[in-house]
Amino acid sequence: MLHALAQGGHIVALKTSGRRIAALELYNRDGWRMPEPSASSFRKLRRLKAIASSDGSPYRITKLGLELVRSQLDNR
Repeated sequence: MLHALAQGGHIVALKTSGRRIAALELYNRDGWRMPEPSASSFRKLRRLKAIASSDGSPYRITKLGLELVRSQLDNR
């Protein structure tokens, strides 16, 4: 999930009327929807401050998150 975000993807948090997160949708940089991220991994990334959202926008990777990503062959 973090690699897709590092390449330009984002996470959309669908919220209930009580402002709680009901579902998560992960999109890659091309706009394709990827497999749904688990709530536990999403919470872990938020706790590590690897992803952040501002003013209701989708969650994107932070500078700290980019440092946490290990390089792999499929990264561009």
